[in-house]
This record gives sequence, structure tokens and C-alpha cells, in this order.
Amino acid sequence: MKTAELTSNNNYFEDFTVGEVLRHRRGKTIEPIENVLITNMVMNTASGHFDEVVMRDTMFKKRLQFGGVTASLIIGMSSQDTSENALAELAMTNVRFKEPVFHGDTLYAFTEVLEKRESERTDAGVVVFHHWGVNQDDKVVFEGDRQVLVKKRAHWSK
Repeated sequence: MKTAELTSNNNYFEDFTVGEVLRHRRGKTIEPIENVLITNMVMNTASGHFDEVVMRDTMFKKRLQFGGVTASLIIGMSSQDTSENALAELAMTNVRFKEPVFHGDTLYAFTEVLEKRESERTDAGVVVFHHWGVNQDDKVVFEGDRQVLVKKRAHWSK
């Protein structure tokens, strides 16, 4: 399995190789604001995200990070390497939240290139990525597959 750090301009359709695994350079420590602000904005008022007293009596013993934020952070950390030359997000499938995430956890993102195929456009092709995120203990907390329409170098790098 090839592992690369691709943060550069080399992320056109032609630059991705099926089977390639990318370890994205940035990590992110979860602050309470990511959970509280965004979760409030989307009106997710579940006790698991807001009620410390209720959560003390659960198996988790503390508040959980909202899964939508976890997914967004992992996709966001991978975007510099996978989406810099994207024209469109086509699909997000097979989303799984594997382990709980808490305030203070630090997340890291990885990507495997699952598939490349031609599109109806001559200036771009479709790349299918499998993204996953791990916490500071290397436990997988998120996985998901993403289809992206990516520019072809010959048409765009003139």
C-alpha cells in the first residue's frame, strides 16, 4: 500500500492512483465551540451533546461530539489534498461513526483512492475516495466514501 502526503498542486484527476493512501498533514483538537455552536445552529438539541449531568450517568460519562461535525472535520482536513481541483461533489455514501468523539480529542484524516473513471465531461473525471478519521489513540472514529468530479490537468493548467 502506497502512502503519500499530497498537499500540493499535484491533485488533478491524472495524479490520483487507485489504491493510493494519503495521510493528511493537519490534525484538529476538538474544542467545545465546534460541538456547541454548530450543534445549536442546526437545532440538534440532543442531551448527548448538551447535558453534562445526564451524560454522567451513561456509558460515556461526558458529552459527545455531534457526528455531523466529526464528518465535516475529517472531510475538511482531506479537502486540500482531494478537492483543490474539484468541480463538483457528486455523492457521499457509506458514512459510519465508529467510535465516540469528545471535547479534547484530536482527529487526523486519511484517504484511499478507490476508483477513477471518465465522466461525460472531457475536462474532468470522477474520483471515488474512502475517507476515515482516527483519534489520538488511533481508533477509527469516522469513515465515508465520496465521489468527486476532478479537473484534468491538460484542460485547466494552461
